[in-house]
Amino acid sequence: MSNVISVVQAFDRALIREIPGDDDRALEAKLAAAERALRERNSWLEPHRRGAILQRTASLLEAKQIHFAELIAREGGKPLTDATVEVIRAIDGLRNAAEELRHFGGREIPMGLTGASEGRWAFTTKEPIGVVAAISAFNHPLNLIVHQIAPAIAVGCPVIVKPAVPTPLSCLELVELFREAGLDERWCQAFVTDDNALAERLATDPRVAFLSFIGSARVGWYLRSKLAPGTRCALEHGGAAPVIVDASAKLDRIIEPIVKGGYYHAGQVCVSTQRIFVHTDVLADFVERLAARVKSLRVGDPRLPETEVGPLIHPREADRVASWIHEAVEGGARLIGGGRPSETTLVPSILIEPAADAKVSRLEVFGPVTCVYGFRELDEAIDVANSLPFAFQASVFSTNIGPALRAARRLDASAVMVNDHTAFRTDWMPFAGRRQSGYGIGGIPWSMEAMSQEKMLVLRYDGLGLET
Repeated sequence: MSNVISVVQAFDRALIREIPGDDDRALEAKLAAAERALRERNSWLEPHRRGAILQRTASLLEAKQIHFAELIAREGGKPLTDATVEVIRAIDGLRNAAEELRHFGGREIPMGLTGASEGRWAFTTKEPIGVVAAISAFNHPLNLIVHQIAPAIAVGCPVIVKPAVPTPLSCLELVELFREAGLDERWCQAFVTDDNALAERLATDPRVAFLSFIGSARVGWYLRSKLAPGTRCALEHGGAAPVIVDASAKLDRIIEPIVKGGYYHAGQVCVSTQRIFVHTDVLADFVERLAARVKSLRVGDPRLPETEVGPLIHPREADRVASWIHEAVEGGARLIGGGRPSETTLVPSILIEPAADAKVSRLEVFGPVTCVYGFRELDEAIDVANSLPFAFQASVFSTNIGPALRAARRLDASAVMVNDHTAFRTDWMPFAGRRQSGYGIGGIPWSMEAMSQEKMLVLRYDGLGLET
């Protein structure tokens, strides 16, 4: 341990705790311990023991639900009501991983289909892929960690998890709960560093068989290009999620979900609603209703139960988002809302018709901003929605089945929500970015598949002494 990392509250930058950072010697020790756990097959845990540890950890987390929610609100800036939901999801995610083990197995491979395959019986079994390195993001500092390490523990992979520098505390305390639940340290270790070179060494070490990365596309795709031969990976990045509002949509019912999708956690969500395409027949009414609801959002200290929108994670992120808003307004967009009550807090804003080349139209904002554009023809809106080099989740609001299905079929997205916001997710559904937005499929059952590998056994019983 060579340096100290100061963890501060996202809202007011007040110090929460100082923690020791890991150095290169600590990284080597953790990798060696993980590799040793994998190599010593007699120490592998049976599925029932892995499942029991996951269930016990879920119960321990449930007993500390209030504590973890407050910790998420402090270090990550997520409003307390949403932080509470995150803890509930994390508890459920641990149990999902344990329960998935009941269905997690191989399959029979047909034999006897040709003369050459007679007298044989073949089937597959599941084995852990190897050491997992998990590099996580700040915006869901508990639940993202669960999504990365619970599948690894479930399938029997040793896992080393690096939390985001601003939000390590939820991760460290969760790892301690696994210890309390009976998991040997070698099977789940936290690696805390603010040294990007060390993080890269973790990801690219040849002893790592699988990299789980959640964060920026620039870093994720770079790390993928540097992985050791044979290392598999899953990358989860972000996008600029589109919503299409058809002329038939009931405006009194859609404003609330759209606001939730756009301003939840101050827009710091990889599938946050960002680009809203509204049919011109209802555009003026939609903007009026959206503006009224956005202006009523309660902004402030995330620890207060009434807060709906909290801070951004760092002052430089508030600077960046504010500069993008300014650029859009300078380029002709109309601004509704806005303002900066503190160095990390932005008042939610709406940009009406920003230019196509504005950053807010081309890039992921990751802040409390939505952009509204009018359209006349549905295919025109779909073409613009599909025009960016990344794609994740999308939405269409309509009471007519024709436009809803046409948009659902033609939007370039891994998931299309009909009459719901783009940020909807359950933890057992597949979750994946397309193109530059990601690689591989997340979601606990899918991650378990990715972190395992099949081995086929072929038994020849014809004439070789095996009786049937």
